[in-house]
Amino acid sequence: MFQGVITPVITAFNEDGKLDFKGNEAIINSLVISGVNGLLFLGSIGEFFALTMEEKKEFIRFVIKTVNKKVPVFIGTGGTVVDEVIELTNFAAKEGADAAVIISPYYFKLNNNSMYNYFAEVARNTELPIILYNFPDRTAVNIDPQLVLKLAKEFKNIIGIKDTVDNISHTRQLIDIVKSELKDFAIFSGFDEYFVPNLLAGGNGLIGGLSNIAPERFVKLFKAYKDRDFESFEALQRDVNTLMNIYTVSDFFIPAIKTAKMLVGCNIKPVCKSPANGLSDNQVEQIKEILKKVDLI
Repeated sequence: MFQGVITPVITAFNEDGKLDFKGNEAIINSLVISGVNGLLFLGSIGEFFALTMEEKKEFIRFVIKTVNKKVPVFIGTGGTVVDEVIELTNFAAKEGADAAVIISPYYFKLNNNSMYNYFAEVARNTELPIILYNFPDRTAVNIDPQLVLKLAKEFKNIIGIKDTVDNISHTRQLIDIVKSELKDFAIFSGFDEYFVPNLLAGGNGLIGGLSNIAPERFVKLFKAYKDRDFESFEALQRDVNTLMNIYTVSDFFIPAIKTAKMLVGCNIKPVCKSPANGLSDNQVEQIKEILKKVDLI
């Protein structure tokens, strides 16, 4: 069963918007060395929505080769065209990925029957383990816990869910409903500050963006939880609470995460795919102040 700290990895680009392979290698190496429990590429924070199919396949080959089985590799393969989702999922499987993370279809608000049909069609056409991705702020639909249970019971390769809902009660309900029948089903929170509440409720951990910036802190927090080291636990949780302010520096938070990663010493440029904008000098200063508060710079 997957558990612990899984980093949804930012994607480095050059100034011209092309993949920066040297920068991405630096990011990967920094995260592997930190001791995180897995890496998710082409998630929301990895800007999957802005990459072509060719770019995604090229990047998948690269990241799997670069990680070289040091930690489990998860690939975001979701989209709005089910045939393309199946194609990319099977491509990731062939290249050696450990699991696919698949967001629910977006644009139209689908009902449970349509959602079931979508995930069932993907599951039937791949053997790669699948982690569902629930992000209603981006998809306009919340995956119902009973639907999650139905899918997981019918398809053995649906093994978990990333629940990016700003309400720990929702994740707890998922844990209660699904794990009561399928104890090995992995349930992750998608909000960094819910890492510990997720674990306390019986979940499996976090897939959260701040672990790009301070992976060692999250690794230590997971260890403190397991060791019942409450003194370390309290101090580390305060750091997480402070770092959460990075998300509020810019409405589109990915440039803020990339800027913070650069400021803590990673040799990348905080470039996002068009049409995203960079940060102002004032916003960069805000991020510096946040990082200073937790002694990261």
